Amino acid sequence: MADSPNCDLKSLSPLQLFERVTEQGDKVRALKAGKAPKDEIDAAVRMLLSLKLSYKTTTGQDYQAGLPPRDLILINNGTAEEEDEDFVDPWTVQTSNAKGVDYDKLIVRFGSSKIDTDLINRIERAIGQKPHRFLRRGIFFSHRDMDQILHAYENKKSFYLYTGRGPSSQAMHIGHLIPFIFTKWLQEVFDVPLVIQLTDDEKYLWKDLTTEKAYEYAKENAKDIIACGFDINKTFIFSDLDYLGSSTGFYKNIVKVQKHVTFNQVKGIFGFTDSDCIGKISFPAIQAAPSFSSSFPQIFNDKENIQCLIPCAIDQDPYFRMTRDVAPRIGYPKPALLHSVFFPALQGAQTKMSASDPNSSIFLTDTPKQIKTKINKHAFSGGRDTIEEHRKYGGNCDVDVSFMYLTFFLEDDDRLEQLKQAYTSGELLTGELKKVLIETLQPLIAAHQERRKQVTDEMVKQFMTPRKLAFEF
Repeated sequence: MADSPNCDLKSLSPLQLFERVTEQGDKVRALKAGKAPKDEIDAAVRMLLSLKLSYKTTTGQDYQAGLPPRDLILINNGTAEEEDEDFVDPWTVQTSNAKGVDYDKLIVRFGSSKIDTDLINRIERAIGQKPHRFLRRGIFFSHRDMDQILHAYENKKSFYLYTGRGPSSQAMHIGHLIPFIFTKWLQEVFDVPLVIQLTDDEKYLWKDLTTEKAYEYAKENAKDIIACGFDINKTFIFSDLDYLGSSTGFYKNIVKVQKHVTFNQVKGIFGFTDSDCIGKISFPAIQAAPSFSSSFPQIFNDKENIQCLIPCAIDQDPYFRMTRDVAPRIGYPKPALLHSVFFPALQGAQTKMSASDPNSSIFLTDTPKQIKTKINKHAFSGGRDTIEEHRKYGGNCDVDVSFMYLTFFLEDDDRLEQLKQAYTSGELLTGELKKVLIETLQPLIAAHQERRKQVTDEMVKQFMTPRKLAFEF
């Protein structure tokens, strides 16, 4: 097919065209290396030029080897240039910079759009109230097609929210709360339904867990999610291990995605190897399926054109770049996305928190004493080596973990700015800043624990039962 000049290139997606150009380029090189007849080489070169022209016509970009189209840049960390110090994929986040990942570079690499002041102001006008602190402070910093969501909303056309959690442990940490805190706010201000995917199947495939243990973790994590205050009448929480077997709409969409994504594509996007089990290779289609309203016929009355908005951390974007590439080819709208920064580990912003390292995280099960001990002992400081030096030169809020955490959880903008000025000037010492964080987190986590105690197994069952929600489409 690659050699047929009459093939219908217009039917190919940008990523498929990119792969075709790459394959044809490899073929031309192989023919030349093998000293093939000149007419055969010339024919292959003409085909290559034709493919490159089609690629530019379709994408508006010149073909560049190793650089896929802007809306679907592959995560091929093995080919990253050496000076690129940030490593980001759905499972690992690492940087050598104490300030954390360079998110402006990540926006360019991933091909998303920055959430700027104009977009934030437009959100404020649409909802008629002050934007969430996560928007005001750049914690949600990047988007795909949020302007389309707002345009639809302004024209009285609704959408739905989709976010998720990979239940790898019984206890969640405060970093896990970030997408749920923000999603709850979005649900309230836009008054839209929400689906929450618990990827217990993913954790079974990637972790040393039984299916029974993964499902148990899913139900326990659901209690923490429910404790965030979601409206039971407008929220459906589901376990993949449970829901997939009962929803023909969900499975049909998984199969549609699977048919339109090649093995080479998932290897390029996710870095899978020939040694990975086939469950891992097929899993991205399962995370893609909730992006389509027909996966939930009980909620959307079998409508296939309801657009989805996905709040998530930026490391989950590869799944949805793949989804956005597939969506038009199976007749569905592309999901829109809102990306958050990573919640840093206590030891510094070079990595995100890990549920497997108790000292990297403040867990939702921690006591006030444990919270105090962890922050005082492990929270990376931007202060100076001595009090005298700190008073003279001041602290560095860009690398100080206590200040970073306050940026997430302290609601008062004026108070946060006062702390920044005092710490930067040297007036406020590291121990004093840590004390402010401790006094902020202790009541927040205690309140969450109280709400979680009120979440019964019966309530979890109600949230996780497929049903019609209190919303009309």
